[in-house]
Amino acid sequence: MNKFVAPVTVVALAMLTGLAFAQTKTGDSAKGKVLTDDKGMTLYTFDKDAGDKSACNGPCATNWPPLMAAASAKPAASYTVITRDDGGKQWAYKGKPLYTWIKDTKPGDVSGDGVNGVWHIAKP
Repeated sequence: MNKFVAPVTVVALAMLTGLAFAQTKTGDSAKGKVLTDDKGMTLYTFDKDAGDKSACNGPCATNWPPLMAAASAKPAASYTVITRDDGGKQWAYKGKPLYTWIKDTKPGDVSGDGVNGVWHIAKP
């Protein structure tokens, strides 16, 4: 029996299987645990999103960049993929599309939480 098992990174596994998946992590912030993108930036949800549709397009999406998904992305666990108005794919967590906030400058920033009373931290 081989006792040595080479570690397989998530990226390598994705390349081997051809599957695209949500690149999220759990990070720490002054407001507790948050979902982050692969760079550690806090992810947010938008109260005006409904069902499988993002209400944040155009200038809104410039300030709140969507967490984009590859065209081949497939739903997994609590993550789904929605189609944006421009035809692009976006990740959603528990039915809520995910975004970053342009004014967050480093991992752990949560300055988008509560903006206009409709933006909220995505919590794991």
